[in-house]
Amino acid sequence: MNDKTDAYGNLLPALERVTKIGNFCRKFSLDELPQLLNILKGDMSLIGPRPLLPQYLQYYNQRQNRRHEVLPGITGWAQVNGRNTISWEQKFEYDVYYVEHLSLALDFRIILKTVDKVINRADINNSETLDMPEFKGTLE
Repeated sequence: MNDKTDAYGNLLPALERVTKIGNFCRKFSLDELPQLLNILKGDMSLIGPRPLLPQYLQYYNQRQNRRHEVLPGITGWAQVNGRNTISWEQKFEYDVYYVEHLSLALDFRIILKTVDKVINRADINNSETLDMPEFKGTLE
């Protein structure tokens, strides 16, 4: 991405800042490759809930916070079941489901579904922002 701004100094929407190379990398999930170093260091796993911004920590309810019981991953149950096309609440439910049903069989299923999603470029958010809206907590 580049850092282009509008006349007021605000960053332009992500869709307008993505370069051709960045778009290619994002389309084929090549932007995830640097995270392999984190896996080798032991800070991440191949499979697990996606790491989120630290400022979201204050908004998690007790159930949502269970996502931190396992290492974060490059891909996970939420990614193969909607990626950025699902709500924050559904994403957290998938993350907690993964924590509660952790198994080699589930990990294998996630890997297969990940390969399918990447090849078919499924569940990619094509909105103006390219990213999920900011998480501001869940109404309980």
